[in-house]
Amino acid sequence: MSHPTPTMRTVTQSAFGGPEVLEVTEAPRPAPLPTEVLVRVVAAGVNPVDVKTREGGGMAGVLGEPPFVLGWDVAGVVEEVGFGVHTLEVGDEVYGMPWFPRAAGGYGEFVTAPARQFARKPASLNHDEAAAVPLAALTAWQILVDTADVRPGQRVLVHAAAGGVGHFAVQIAKHLGAHVIATASAGKHAWLRELGADEVVDYTAAPFEKAVSGVDVAVDLVGDEIDSTSTRSLGVLRPDGLLVAVPSGVSGELAEKAAAAGVRARPFLVEPDGAALTTLAGLIDAGAIKVEVASVLPLAEVARAHREQASGRTRGKIVLRVAE
Repeated sequence: MSHPTPTMRTVTQSAFGGPEVLEVTEAPRPAPLPTEVLVRVVAAGVNPVDVKTREGGGMAGVLGEPPFVLGWDVAGVVEEVGFGVHTLEVGDEVYGMPWFPRAAGGYGEFVTAPARQFARKPASLNHDEAAAVPLAALTAWQILVDTADVRPGQRVLVHAAAGGVGHFAVQIAKHLGAHVIATASAGKHAWLRELGADEVVDYTAAPFEKAVSGVDVAVDLVGDEIDSTSTRSLGVLRPDGLLVAVPSGVSGELAEKAAAAGVRARPFLVEPDGAALTTLAGLIDAGAIKVEVASVLPLAEVARAHREQASGRTRGKIVLRVAE
């Protein structure tokens, strides 16, 4: 007598489109291969890349045509370990950004992934808060530590500083000893100073380049599509300064302008990094990095979560509660 395959709730989209294409459905529960863990997902983070991918941009080129399940940020509990897993065991509370940019299926009750793409979650955070961390904090960490090699005393400019990646970038740059300049609307300035920003610039009041100069590293989380933010950032860099252009990447035109200005422009994509997540968990538990959760919504309200994310006005991160 065969046993029925266990199923799980998951958010599937069968076409590209608006938030209404996201549907809660049943899917087979995955099983871990050797070196993988099965994680019961308690909460999943929502990111700008999720919205873009749902529409047919973002990582749609990697995921291919729908149907697929979005979501890369997860926090939960190890349910099962495959042969060859040495770092985690059943019952461990973990967080991670598995498989990015391949499909991870984070908007579902279970995910499988290599054990070393996860880390034990920060002890001081609940699962909702922990799910807000991996993609955004790893993006900030890998930009500032691995790509820019930020040193004490350098001047770091963070655009969209109040967003998911931005609020981590401000804190990580400060932790690295930088002088941090943050752009955000005026209502978020006091909070950004609490997070460690040395200067805050209201980009809605005047062009940021009128207030900022001599920057070593500019982290553009806005993109050239909006007000030519990357191109304008070239002008505030010191000679041989670095622009890391995250959403838009580096066009041929931007590369030419950077070369003509005697500065560097680099595109960026985050990758899974369990070791960095362990380091970040230590910084969070030590109080050096705070996590801002804008809202927590049940999995069934995933379309609302995407609409909130697309507004571009959230402070911190939006999280889906997956476990009922």
